[in-house]
Amino acid sequence: MKKMELSSKYNPKEVESGRYQKWLAEDLFKPSGDPEAEPYSIVIPPPNVTGNLHLGHAWDVTLQDVIIRQKRMQGYDTLWLPGMDHAGIATQAKVEAKLAEQGISRYDLGREKLVEKIWEWKEEYAGHFREEWAKLGLSLDYSRERFTLDDGLSEAVRTVFVKLYEKKMIYRGEYIINWDPKAQTALSDIEVIHKDVQGAFYHLKYPLADGSGFLEVATTRPETMLGDTALAVNPDDVRYQEYIGKNVILPLVDKEIPVIADKHAEMEFGTGVVKITPAHDPNDFEVGNRHNLPRVNVMNNDGTMNELAGKYAGLDRFEARKQIVEDLKASGVLIRIEEITHSVGHSERTGVMVEPRLSTQWFVKMAPLAELAIKNQDTDDAVDFYPERFNKTFLTWMENVHDWVISRQLWWGHQIPAWYHKETGEMYVGMQAPEDSENWEQDPDVLDTWFSSALWPFSTMGWPDTEAPDYKRYFPNSTLVTGWDIIFFWVSRMIFQSLEFTGVAPFKNVLLHGLIRDEQGRKMSKSLDNGIEPSEVIEKYGADALRWFLTTGSAPGQDVRFSYEKMDAAWNFINKIWNASRFVLMNVEGMTVSDVDLTGEKTVVDRWILTRLNETIEKVTTLSDKFEFSEVGRVLYNFIWDDFCDWYIEMSKEVLYGEDETQKQTTRSVLIHVLDQILRLAHPMMPFVTEQIWQEIPHEGESIMVAKYPVVQPEFNDQAAADGMEVLVDLIRAVRNIRAEVNTPLSKQITLLLKPATDQIEEFLKANTHYITRFTNPEHLEINQQLTAPDLAMSAVINGCEIYLPLADLINVPEEIERLKKEAAKWQKEVARVNGKLSNEKFVKNAPDAVVNEEKQKGVEYEIKLKAVEERIVTLQQL
Repeated sequence: MKKMELSSKYNPKEVESGRYQKWLAEDLFKPSGDPEAEPYSIVIPPPNVTGNLHLGHAWDVTLQDVIIRQKRMQGYDTLWLPGMDHAGIATQAKVEAKLAEQGISRYDLGREKLVEKIWEWKEEYAGHFREEWAKLGLSLDYSRERFTLDDGLSEAVRTVFVKLYEKKMIYRGEYIINWDPKAQTALSDIEVIHKDVQGAFYHLKYPLADGSGFLEVATTRPETMLGDTALAVNPDDVRYQEYIGKNVILPLVDKEIPVIADKHAEMEFGTGVVKITPAHDPNDFEVGNRHNLPRVNVMNNDGTMNELAGKYAGLDRFEARKQIVEDLKASGVLIRIEEITHSVGHSERTGVMVEPRLSTQWFVKMAPLAELAIKNQDTDDAVDFYPERFNKTFLTWMENVHDWVISRQLWWGHQIPAWYHKETGEMYVGMQAPEDSENWEQDPDVLDTWFSSALWPFSTMGWPDTEAPDYKRYFPNSTLVTGWDIIFFWVSRMIFQSLEFTGVAPFKNVLLHGLIRDEQGRKMSKSLDNGIEPSEVIEKYGADALRWFLTTGSAPGQDVRFSYEKMDAAWNFINKIWNASRFVLMNVEGMTVSDVDLTGEKTVVDRWILTRLNETIEKVTTLSDKFEFSEVGRVLYNFIWDDFCDWYIEMSKEVLYGEDETQKQTTRSVLIHVLDQILRLAHPMMPFVTEQIWQEIPHEGESIMVAKYPVVQPEFNDQAAADGMEVLVDLIRAVRNIRAEVNTPLSKQITLLLKPATDQIEEFLKANTHYITRFTNPEHLEINQQLTAPDLAMSAVINGCEIYLPLADLINVPEEIERLKKEAAKWQKEVARVNGKLSNEKFVKNAPDAVVNEEKQKGVEYEIKLKAVEERIVTLQQL
């Protein structure tokens, strides 16, 4: 890419054009291969090949890129591995919906042809993803890209299935599962979304077989009553003791079913009598097992009633409900209908109401795996959650987990490695089909998508080959970044599978972020039509502005609200850096790396900015290690915008436009050095613009991507310069504010009286009067600790100095007193806040000593300011 001068205005399209391709061509995204470097690895949470990427995914991958770019610059041997998930039910549903538009069903095509169609879909959308990743500037090692259905991962999946089966931790059984009638597949509990819907309690009479009366039962699903095999009452319920052991007549079916005693029936709920339908309710299933009740399944896979439903056979479940209710009314069995709102499970993927029903499925026994994961959190190999509170979320779920239904009635996915003999019915489970495969038929079901993605951290590294180079070098992974909403779906599964099969946790850190919401705080969705694609934002603002907003927009675990106003602010910040860089480049023209010399005598402003740079590097590095990127953004923003652009650059003009050539060379060197360090610090968050500017300034190396990350250089620390500049900056701000209050422009000269608090501050101010003069424009300047405050003057109190501007003809004494009272109230509030903090034993005990001491110092400073303001008020009141 040819070297180009910085244009007069930041143009992201111009900056970003071709840069990503250059990085790729130079192989900068691959691991360094340095055996002496510490490895650092991240595997991308594989997006589902179901559609275009959204802002939530952009946030997720941007955080990962920020981490991996910083670690790369810090000298780690970094691997960021990309990949995608086949997303069984979601992808098949998308392709089937597309085929349905052409009037084609999966059964018209058959399994093989449908899978071919889905592979075509996958290839198309994989290309879209790579385009989006490129636009965002993600430094992924594409040479290692994986897919959950590729050969290596398929081998890992089969290995895990077979080993768990051999350990009797995978079993096949008939249980109540969540059933999606539209996709016609089983769902796990976490694939079910509960929504409040309008429904009803239907109160029914179940006549006693001996004709002595009836028992009243309430149900929300009258269509399932056709599968009732008992009524249950609580064994301690005195109201129904005489009925236990008797039979009732099942309405509409006209068959006798028993009345049983079981703790499942709650005496306080409804009538205390419950219908038991073992094939259509998980609790009833358990009751049925305890009492050896038959299981009568009255529904087909598609949600229609089957032949066991009698005259209702063939009807959709909800149509059957209507007809059954009408028939119950006609027969006098229906007592009343009670309208209710209740929570009902819906399929996460197809949106239809889930049907709990009896089905033969494959399950994983979760108890031993959960125990392994829970125990591990008390070891040195524990996974560290950021924020820490999510560790409790993880443990709570693991402590209450149920057996995991892993089979899905789909065609797209890892087909279960179990075969059934066509004649004997014998079952075989293994890595490959039996030798006489023509006599065996493979189980048609596929595995739950999360079964394969649970292996992602190590299967992508070459496992089950434990000698695979990447597995030995980069596993366990260093950090996982993902949304907190999939702790149960994915994070938990990766942890227990990794512990079971590799003996270690799959990663050390888990950084959890929230959700992207719109300006009103609503979740982005198609139904609200408030979704925004990353490419839309990048087209208008550039990738760097989007990345800056996403990285710094919220604390770990918190949601972030997207707004174009925030994007404007992000673009403005980058433009500020751009313009500052243009100023530096105009003033260092012709300089090379060898010309940069920081050993010469520096001005106090040079020493101050280098000290502030050290402070910024230390804070940014520490905060980044804790993934506190919103704080990283605040620290960088304040240093770049305030310290460097607004103060250092402006003050450097005193030297740059002066006559001292030696001093000019030192200040130019400081400008280059600080800008270079700023670009390196900001690079992980805004890679394109920092690379572009860095290529223009004197530098060594091919790319800022592999330039050394800034470290604190103690020799540049100068606390005296930092303290003095704090007073000077506060002084200039205070004078400017007073001028603005009394409408006195900077062009009009004034008398400025300064009363320093110490000899040191007085000496500093006198040594730097040229800065005071330039930025406050006094006609008369006096700096004196013994100064007597004039009666009629505007005033301000800053740390270490009192400021007076005698503007007798402009001062309204009552107004000035009121202004000072407001200022006094502000300092009183600050004093109270600090005292409250310091009187909090928990804060003093838990906060770092440096933080506590900082608060104590603030308290002293606020007390001094308050006292000075109060004294000034008394003086004015006496006039």
